[in-house]
Amino acid sequence: MAKVEIYTRAFCPYCVRAVSLLKDKGVEFTEIDAGMDVQKKSEMVQRSGGARTFPQIFIGEAHIGGCDDMMALERAGKLDPMLEGL
Repeated sequence: MAKVEIYTRAFCPYCVRAVSLLKDKGVEFTEIDAGMDVQKKSEMVQRSGGARTFPQIFIGEAHIGGCDDMMALERAGKLDPMLEGL
């Protein structure tokens, strides 16, 4: 299974939704709370190519975007193959 990282912040409904989907799928992931951590937020912005909104989600080395982007991949049937590393 591919490595999944998600940058989140407290009280973010999109973060909760994205984390919930990953948990429902039984995906192991690393949650990085970058809301109040300047260094982690800077790292997120750099890795994502400038995205500053939360969450920002990475599968393997690929930046897939935020919650809406991940949900679109799920609806299209493309998320599971990405998570499996195919």
